[in-house]
Amino acid sequence: MLPLITREELRQAIRERSVIVVDTMPADYYAREHLPGARNIPGFPYEEATAFTDAHAPVVVPDRAFPIVVYCANVPCRNSELVGARLAELGYAEVRKYREGIEDWVAAGLPTEGSLAAARPAPGAGSAA
Repeated sequence: MLPLITREELRQAIRERSVIVVDTMPADYYAREHLPGARNIPGFPYEEATAFTDAHAPVVVPDRAFPIVVYCANVPCRNSELVGARLAELGYAEVRKYREGIEDWVAAGLPTEGSLAAARPAPGAGSAA
């Protein structure tokens, strides 16, 4: 099992640019919505996670020494564990998992990127009466 990172720790690390965030959802989900600055290594279908990681990792995360955080949709989602474990096997030095995933991030009202995020009104936006 991968070491975990909390939402607040991840939020701070994104702000500080001290991690590479890897979304492990299928590419179409990633295009719709992902955490700020996240890169994509699809971990689904599960039986393809190793091959996808092997193919994408050298381009998506070329620096094996830089800290990485993987995430998926939510706690039951296995994508992040599969991709993260494979990254560790490939020699990436520090791989952690945001177990609660993008559902938790969105529920907390934190910003996202992608086509769905672009269509969503900004927090506090609206017409004044």
